[in-house]
Amino acid sequence: MGWPGKKFANPLILGIFADDFAFLSQNYEYMSLLVVGTVAFDSIETPFGKAERIIGGSGTFISLAASYFAPSVNLVAVVGEDFPPEKIEMFKAHGIQTEGLQIKEGENSFFWAGKYHLDLNTRDTLATELNVLADFDPVIPASYQNADFLLLGNLVPKIQQTVIERLQQRPKLIMMDTMNFWISSALDELRAVLKMVDLLSVNDEEARQLTGEYSLVKAAKAILKMGPRYVIIKKGEHGAMLFYEDQIFYAPALPLEDVFDPTGAGDTFAGGFMGYLAQSGDISFENMKRAIIYGSALASFCVEKFGTEALEYLLPSTIENRVSEFVDLVQFEIQLD
Repeated sequence: MGWPGKKFANPLILGIFADDFAFLSQNYEYMSLLVVGTVAFDSIETPFGKAERIIGGSGTFISLAASYFAPSVNLVAVVGEDFPPEKIEMFKAHGIQTEGLQIKEGENSFFWAGKYHLDLNTRDTLATELNVLADFDPVIPASYQNADFLLLGNLVPKIQQTVIERLQQRPKLIMMDTMNFWISSALDELRAVLKMVDLLSVNDEEARQLTGEYSLVKAAKAILKMGPRYVIIKKGEHGAMLFYEDQIFYAPALPLEDVFDPTGAGDTFAGGFMGYLAQSGDISFENMKRAIIYGSALASFCVEKFGTEALEYLLPSTIENRVSEFVDLVQFEIQLD
């Protein structure tokens, strides 16, 4: 199968310098994507190994995944002075704009440490150090205003609301992620943000916690009544479901031989999903189905190595082959009487 009429946006895979990207982007008709999330350090232990103080965070995974599709990815986040300058240069080389990345002198970046169990679906948090995230006040640079798409990574709901309120005009599509911690500790604030967004992305456990419904179909319908027009419910190794009005689309996850680290897979999925929409400019339900597959393909790369290692140097042919595997997984012929 082929790509939707455009080349990849990522300047790395086009073999050019990031400084040349402004000239290249004149050849595209594209939508800009604003990403707000965390840029952090992670220490991760799985049954297959350990990785100490590697870069992570929702903003990191989202932006890297989106960069393979959307020529303009504008990042808003905060780090401390301990964050490696070479990693910021890596962002820039991917075409990720970092004007909105605050660097707090004399402070440390957000840090999370966790240990995954054998099934890789359950994990124990070993350490959480908010550091610069404790008083994060998102600043939207003038160059980021009038974004066509907004993706709010997992953050305090009040911060997510602040970002929306600080935009001069409403984006074409606003997608947000959240987690069980905010559902249990900041439900009123979360409900307020849900009324302001178009699409909520949660996993099955979070959907059930938010609505009190065990059936994911009933849970999705309950969420749709809270404000969003679309709901994505992620089921980890069992795929993802997209809900809109009375329509449902299910995309399976690709069975993989090697899964080393699931950290960031959900954020990578979201970045690939929104990056694809931003590249095409089409937010129809039919195009969202395709975006689900592209997001799932990017997420399948993410889990094959620790941290962002698998996401930093993907090739167009590699991604296209992975998408083809998804198509082959579900494609069949049947004749109905």
